Amino acid sequence: MSQPSSPPVSSDRHDTMTSPAPDFDEPFEDESHLLGDEPDIIDEEDGEELFGDNMEADYRPMSALDRYDPDMVDDEEYSELSQGDRAAAEAAMRKRDRAAGIIRHDQDLLYDDSDDEDLSRKRRMAEKAAAGEVEDSEMTESIENLEDTKGYTVKEWVTMLGPRNEIANRFKNFLRTYTNSTGHYVYRERIRRMCESNQSSFTVEFANLASKEHVLAYFLPEAPFQMLEIFDEVAKNFVLNIFPSYERVTSEIHVRISELPLIEELRTFRKLHLNQLVRTLGVVTATTGVLPQLSIAKYDCSKCGYILGPYTQTQSQEIKPNKCPECQSVGPFMVNMEKTIYRNYQKITIQESPGRISAGRIPRSKDCILLSDLVDRCKPGDEVDVTAIYTNSYDGALNTEEGFPVFSTVLLANHLHVKDSKEIVDSLTEEDINLILKLSEDPHIADRIVASIAPSIYGHKFIKRALALSIFGGVAKNPGMKHKVRGDINILMCGDPGTAKSQFLKYTEKIAPRAIFTTGQGASAVGLTAYVRRSPMTQEWTLEAGALVLADHGICLIDEFDKMNDQDRTSIHEAMEQQSISISKAGIVTSLNARCAVIAAANPMGGRYDASVTFIDNVNLSEPITSRFDILCIVKDEVDPMLDRHLANFVVNSHIKHHPTNSEKIVPSQLKESAEKNPNDFEPLDQEVLKKYIVYAKQNVHPKLNNVDQDKIAQLYSQLRQESLATGSLPITVRHIESIIRMAEANAKMHLREFVKEVDINLAIQMELESFVETQKYSVMKYMRNQFQKYLTYEKNHNELLYFALRGLVLDAIAFQKVMQKSHITSVEVPEKDLLERAKQFKVDNLTSFYESNIFRSNDFIYDSKRKVIIQTLPVINED
Repeated sequence: MSQPSSPPVSSDRHDTMTSPAPDFDEPFEDESHLLGDEPDIIDEEDGEELFGDNMEADYRPMSALDRYDPDMVDDEEYSELSQGDRAAAEAAMRKRDRAAGIIRHDQDLLYDDSDDEDLSRKRRMAEKAAAGEVEDSEMTESIENLEDTKGYTVKEWVTMLGPRNEIANRFKNFLRTYTNSTGHYVYRERIRRMCESNQSSFTVEFANLASKEHVLAYFLPEAPFQMLEIFDEVAKNFVLNIFPSYERVTSEIHVRISELPLIEELRTFRKLHLNQLVRTLGVVTATTGVLPQLSIAKYDCSKCGYILGPYTQTQSQEIKPNKCPECQSVGPFMVNMEKTIYRNYQKITIQESPGRISAGRIPRSKDCILLSDLVDRCKPGDEVDVTAIYTNSYDGALNTEEGFPVFSTVLLANHLHVKDSKEIVDSLTEEDINLILKLSEDPHIADRIVASIAPSIYGHKFIKRALALSIFGGVAKNPGMKHKVRGDINILMCGDPGTAKSQFLKYTEKIAPRAIFTTGQGASAVGLTAYVRRSPMTQEWTLEAGALVLADHGICLIDEFDKMNDQDRTSIHEAMEQQSISISKAGIVTSLNARCAVIAAANPMGGRYDASVTFIDNVNLSEPITSRFDILCIVKDEVDPMLDRHLANFVVNSHIKHHPTNSEKIVPSQLKESAEKNPNDFEPLDQEVLKKYIVYAKQNVHPKLNNVDQDKIAQLYSQLRQESLATGSLPITVRHIESIIRMAEANAKMHLREFVKEVDINLAIQMELESFVETQKYSVMKYMRNQFQKYLTYEKNHNELLYFALRGLVLDAIAFQKVMQKSHITSVEVPEKDLLERAKQFKVDNLTSFYESNIFRSNDFIYDSKRKVIIQTLPVINED
């Protein structure tokens, strides 16, 4: 039976369809006659050439072979099976096969048993994934050892098609399946939140990537451009699968890599780091405006109007067309403004943080480029954590200047993290907040905070309380956005050298959320405020922030305040009260914020503080600058044998305890008694807990003035004005009333109170009076202490007051014995009646409890009841 309508088939196919089947052992006698050609001699080495010049001859009609065996052709008509009948027939056949022990699989039709089993399984899974039957995550990776680069560099390896697809699959699998300790899908949720807020980037922590896909984490720092390009592409496809129309919101999705384990200093960048993903810390000192940058450019041919492109622009050079493919002209070509795609561009300058610079080194700076949604994230003064690609850019002017080819380097930012107090608050865990709230319930929490301030410095409780009040700060007010009243508390420490003034400043720099340290000798007026310079990139006049602007919402610490020029000191008048800096230079008229507290340290003019003259005569400072300080701390280095002994023991124990080789902080047995804490001292807080407490209080607590005893403040102000006028010392102004209110608010903030209480007002009055009285001459000071006794002794322990009174009597007795020319004083006797006279000022009549107190015994006092005298044994000097 012939089938002329069927397509021509090759002789190889017809051989299997003829009947009877030919005997393959015998040659085909008539085949050459049918084909009409002599059989070709096949070269065994070259093999048969199937695609020769006469290949079409295999498909021409041949009646002798184009026939089928009638016995093998099924001509019967069959009705079409319904779906149900077909399913029933297939089920019956499967049952029959199982009974016969035959297991059939669909893939057996396509794959032979001789195929490699693993390869076969991979192909089947790939086909299922392509058909949508299974997800890509179920596929077995096509490259088992991705880290084996086969001799290629990482950059070359990741650009190849196979490794690139493998990296994309692994990263997609990572985004889809990564879960945290609670079982939540971290990046699915993060991408969903990103899309809800219409953003175009999300963060991937490097540690998470390294724990799940260590090969990708290994490749990423080595080939950041290529890897981030793959990551962005995968992230975009992942987002579009979930939200198909999200491309109308943004055309790009960026993956931001954070928490790289190695932090490099700006000064340590070398050739080794070129084109590597790096992480560094610094302070933003300058920013440019946000500019549009060409991302994907299209050009118009000015001769024929043909649109050329798109051309993807790179950071290093501008890519332009050479020739028009339509009219073959070489230009000129104009940028098509409508079809060209732009992205945001901003350049910032990052400088090394002041606290991270080695002594004697000048801080280095580096330009950093921000693109897309990273722009306008930071301002001058912000401390930033940058993850970026350290790359180079060609600068022709630099080559001309240097005389040989060199490249300038920039940081191309991938992730930018601005450190601020609000972010620290957000990072507090629930356990941290519960601990802070529990601590605030302690009635002595303010005393514990004061004890935690500079624990390595002995004594100086007044200065420590002043620093604590300044760090917490009051509440700023701006009624109707017309009149600002600052809430920051300014402090001036003045006194003898060697009394740890600079150490207090250094400690405050470490504990405060944001602090800038500078010295009067090394700071100029523009260095403290702001200066105008011409931008090297745009040639426009730009503002550079000074120390007070960089310390916005923080503390500016100025050491050697007395060494500043008068003109430089005058420049900070506005910053200390109005908390702004007005600039009117080079056509720039503006006002910068400087909302910071100023803590300054100064030395007296003669080197040592002279108690026989007033504060103004001791310090070369004008009255306008002095009145802007809320608290004046006078530090006097007085000779007191017992106090000096305690101080010496404290210093020796501190050095022994914190020696690098003393890891267990063991104090020798002979010094243990002096190392023991005074039972009257309060337990200090851990420094990390104190930092969190400060940040939480500053961010969340804003005490209100409610039911304040205004008459008490008014009466005190009036009395202080009279005393100031009579003594001719420090002038009392309205600023001092505001200082009292600020300190009361700060003390309430230490207790996390919502309203200012009477105890806060009383403590603020005590601090203000102590500050005022200490600045007087010695003769006036004793008189004023008697005048304001009830304020100065507020809430002080009677034993502590009696100790200070007894200490004064002992010092007077020592001075008297020295006048009597006694060379070695071994003990001092004070009549009990003298102490009783002073005790009556504190309304104390019985001294028995004082004699039994720890403070009395720890200072080597003995009460002789028979002679009615108090004896103190002084340290004996061993002349050997």
